Amino acid sequence: MSGRRGSTESGNSAQAGGGRRAAKRKSATDKDGSGKEGSDKEISGARPAGRAKPKPKRSTKQKVLWATAGCTALLVLAGGGVYYRLNSNITTFDGDALSKDRPEAAAPDAQGRTPVNVLLIGSDSRGNGNSDLGGGGDAGARSDTAILLHVYADHKHAVGISIPRDSLVDIPPCKLPNGTWTKAQTRVMFNSAFAVGDTEQGNPACTQNAVEKLTNLRVDHTIVVDFGGFAAMTNAVGGVEVCLPNAVYEGDLNPNLGHKGKEIFAKGKQTVQGQSALDYVRVRHGIGDGSDIGRTKRQQAFLSSLIKSVKSKGMDPTTLLPLADAATKSLTVDPGLGSAAKLMSFAMSVKDVDLHNVKFLTAPWRYEGPRVALVHPDVDQLWAALKADRTIDGQDASAASPAATDSPAPSTPPAEATPSPTAATKSTGAKVAVLNGTGENGVGGKAADTLKGAGYTVTTVGNATGKPRSTTVVEYGTGERSAAEEVAKLFPGATVEPGGRGLSVVVGRDFAAADPGSAAASSAPGGTPGTPAPLPSSVSGTARSADDDPCANVSYG
Repeated sequence: MSGRRGSTESGNSAQAGGGRRAAKRKSATDKDGSGKEGSDKEISGARPAGRAKPKPKRSTKQKVLWATAGCTALLVLAGGGVYYRLNSNITTFDGDALSKDRPEAAAPDAQGRTPVNVLLIGSDSRGNGNSDLGGGGDAGARSDTAILLHVYADHKHAVGISIPRDSLVDIPPCKLPNGTWTKAQTRVMFNSAFAVGDTEQGNPACTQNAVEKLTNLRVDHTIVVDFGGFAAMTNAVGGVEVCLPNAVYEGDLNPNLGHKGKEIFAKGKQTVQGQSALDYVRVRHGIGDGSDIGRTKRQQAFLSSLIKSVKSKGMDPTTLLPLADAATKSLTVDPGLGSAAKLMSFAMSVKDVDLHNVKFLTAPWRYEGPRVALVHPDVDQLWAALKADRTIDGQDASAASPAATDSPAPSTPPAEATPSPTAATKSTGAKVAVLNGTGENGVGGKAADTLKGAGYTVTTVGNATGKPRSTTVVEYGTGERSAAEEVAKLFPGATVEPGGRGLSVVVGRDFAAADPGSAAASSAPGGTPGTPAPLPSSVSGTARSADDDPCANVSYG
């Protein structure tokens, strides 16, 4: 500092006041032009040989521009780093393991929009550190949770259908890790599809095949989240508000504990994250009847609160990127979602769905011994409604105009399609016998469910004699031809023939190969051809909205 203060003094004075070192600093300062001598030299144009011409000073505006550009470059590099990290986190499953016989993809509506079906699977895999969080057993991964999320074509409505893990379903051939394919299975537990191959990663392609077989809906994407990813996601959003009808204890979470243990959840509302969030969605015992059905209701309530939390923070990259970073470390997806950009694009595509228009419900079910049977024709009508892109309250989400999507579907069909009072009377409560002529188990029962769903009374269900029939036949007695023709509308391709007394349906293989739910829905009283009838209250009346009270409908029994 003494050199700068003495920059206008002579060399001898500087040397006397500050010694030899001060003089050197002063001399250097003069050469830099910070003192008077240096300034004079710059004005005169004189410059020592070999000295570079001084750079012009930047204006304040230029400095701001350069700073902004630098920050922008850093942000771009940081963003690229985030996307690179997310991409490296994501695991995809083998697309060649999907069935070769899949339902057709949904056609675009008049505005070029298409609905999207996403299968969400919660895995209890022991791999990737999940055993520390309570994951899995010794026989590979299982699917603790499966929800088919249908995002409607208008991208303003969505519904998540929980499929109970103990549901008895048919599983088509699935690819094993060694490249071979299994044989088709009938009436096995739904969650066994994910365990095919007995690997720590599970078999999401097999579960997707099973869902497509069950619903006759094409699954566009599948996302698997394990325990670690789930816990990390709840931490990323700062916790999720949940509710319980009563306190829950250690012994409820782990029945093998042998005693009640300490309280892990209090009664009422509370915020959970990490391990506690995982325990909340997994606990079965100590609440309601202790069933998986009750746990499914709590999972739906949890997802509702999670969506509410994310939307409250804003559906933008600032919110979604940390959430994606947490999730993708434990995420397995289909090849179509195998990049951060694709995942982010899908998330942003549903940002305009209002909380009230996000619905959750469980596929219609009933107990069958220790297992769960899906109820026909209710469940068939549900899949048919989704295939037609109709909301559970009857709205057409593929309608060409906004007014059409915001108004309920008409309760009566157009005049030209309205059945006559005589036909409607005959189809209500009329008695019909069912004979299974296919030689396959269970087909007669499905035909009976179709008839019941359309308002008929089924008197008996039995097997037809003789060789298997290829075509369904509706037989009728004297004066009952018109009634038989009404019945035949439930079985596309069926013929009507006289024979015996009363009405009877001899079910052929054409019915077994078709989708009975669609036929029943479109021909039931109150429906129009090609348009599913309104869903029964056993389906629509059980749905919860994402904006419902977190304490409502969180247990069963």
